[in-house]
Amino acid sequence: MNLLNVALLQMTPCGDDQDANISKGESFCRRARAAGADIALFPEMWNVGHTFFDPAEPGARERWRAKAVSAEDEFVARFRRLAAELEMAIAVTYLERWAGAPRNSVSLIDRRGEIVLTYAKVHTCDFGTEAELTPGDGFRVCALDTARGEVRVGAMICYDREFPESARVLMLEGAEIILTPNACTLDPNRVGQFRARAFENMAGVAMTNYAAPRNNGHSVAFDAAAYAEPKPDGSDGEPRDTLIVEAGEREGIYLAPFDLDALRAYRARETWGDAYRKPHCYAPLVSSDVRGPFARGDSRR
Repeated sequence: MNLLNVALLQMTPCGDDQDANISKGESFCRRARAAGADIALFPEMWNVGHTFFDPAEPGARERWRAKAVSAEDEFVARFRRLAAELEMAIAVTYLERWAGAPRNSVSLIDRRGEIVLTYAKVHTCDFGTEAELTPGDGFRVCALDTARGEVRVGAMICYDREFPESARVLMLEGAEIILTPNACTLDPNRVGQFRARAFENMAGVAMTNYAAPRNNGHSVAFDAAAYAEPKPDGSDGEPRDTLIVEAGEREGIYLAPFDLDALRAYRARETWGDAYRKPHCYAPLVSSDVRGPFARGDSRR
């Protein structure tokens, strides 16, 4: 098997103490590499522990925005050096400095320490504090050089996974593996929804959540191959459980091995993904109109 190992770094943050979060993140990355990881995946907005601010507190918004960093700042640079030292890709998350309001971003650093993808969360939770963020403007996929060869990797963040369009666009852009930093309660419905993203797009998916008590853990990864190879007589292969790993609530490093050869063979023979879609019938999917019970005054298109 040609295994690509994604380490789900399920941690609790040190509040919004960036220096402490750097140190803890580095320690977990080193442990992940020792366990055989090819990619280490952080939970959402790690540099500030996914903290926001109290809008009733004078000056709180400004102090929170001041904690935002750019891809050129020391927070990201530290993990770039670490990735090169460990020869391991790192998907590190942060509150990103941006013109106007900051963004909720992840940068994928390759095993040589180069940033090969930066993605900002498109589906910000505009019904809550994430209305303070600038939404991303599209979904990105990159060719990640690994010891297993080149892998097409995309990213979505937390609420993005609740929209089938997010993973669908990533699939159409060629993603084989979709990395998903997270920061919310993962109940059975959300985990099942994430499983569906893998099934319908024939892509491997890996999600890292915060451990309890920050959230409830349950970081999880699913394989794309929902059916075994067809039988010699040509009939369908047996259904299989696509769950690779699901964590409990506690801190830890949870390794998700993806069999790239099996993934690619499955994508080449099965019927989901882009094989039989009918895009000419999908015009309502890109309409900006909101009808009926779904209209919300705080929604940003």
